[in-house]
Amino acid sequence: MPRLAASVATMRIKYVSFVCLALLLVAGEIRAQDPMETIRIDSDLVDLKVSVLGSAPNVPAPLLQQKDFVVLEDGVPQEISFFAAADAPFDLVLLLDLSGSNSKNLKMIRSSARRFIDAARDVDRIALVTFTDQPALYSTFTLDRKKLKKSIDQMDEAIGGTNFWDSLDWVLRDLIANGSGSRRSAVVVMTDGIDNALPDVPGPGSQTPFSKLLEEIRDSETIIFPIYLDTEEENVKRYHVPRAAYAQAREQLSLIATTCGTTLYHAAKLSDLDTVYPQVVRDLSTVYSIGYRPSNKTLDGKWRSVEVQLLNRPELFARTKRGYHAKLLETMR
Repeated sequence: MPRLAASVATMRIKYVSFVCLALLLVAGEIRAQDPMETIRIDSDLVDLKVSVLGSAPNVPAPLLQQKDFVVLEDGVPQEISFFAAADAPFDLVLLLDLSGSNSKNLKMIRSSARRFIDAARDVDRIALVTFTDQPALYSTFTLDRKKLKKSIDQMDEAIGGTNFWDSLDWVLRDLIANGSGSRRSAVVVMTDGIDNALPDVPGPGSQTPFSKLLEEIRDSETIIFPIYLDTEEENVKRYHVPRAAYAQAREQLSLIATTCGTTLYHAAKLSDLDTVYPQVVRDLSTVYSIGYRPSNKTLDGKWRSVEVQLLNRPELFARTKRGYHAKLLETMR
């Protein structure tokens, strides 16, 4: 795939580095002033993001309470010690793939991104990031919709390879970890899933292996909503990307969705994003945060299966990550 000219690449790297440094400084001040940062450091608390599905498309999902949920670990009921209702605010990252042919459709991507901003709830802060062979931060977390739309207008026609895994890793490790504070967090990522690190795909690709990224996603409190944009026919012809790479990319995006307890959304073409984004926002508004301290205290590294059930709600079903490995995790990055 084509690469950026050296001078343009240097400018973008400096821009991203500057913003990252600013984020770190601001985050440090917030931590010093906000005692709520200490709430989430209990390493024995299993944190679940639970999606409640099953409502009719045009019918608002009912707001459930803690008593409506039952959490099972290895089949054993657990006592819920933390609960946040679906109307609790989120920090959302809109992560957009501008590599390859997508950069030539920037006008439509901008239009769809504005639709996402319009569809999002007023209480949710949003950050805007694009990526090719590196991420570019256009807006940190903000409630200011006008500012966000101005940032969308500033998105450039970047040309480069696709380091999808590195970019998502950066969002999780740097942007969210240093800027989200105590809020719930989610990433809505629009991509064809092709990373240059995939077999037989030209270009150096991500330094972060997909297996390591998936492990990080599994251990993260951030929920990810992947949107698969089908660019297969165009990129197979133009860039000679093997079809096997697309099959593997779709499988990886599906694994991300399954790990987070979400679903893999499909957009056959860019114009489909106008309907997909509102659906993602709707599903996001039915995500509950549930925490519990396991009755089995043994940290033996073994897999613990997790299931969430709903009481007296036969028309709805709950979806969350399938489990976790019982080991002491880092709680401060």
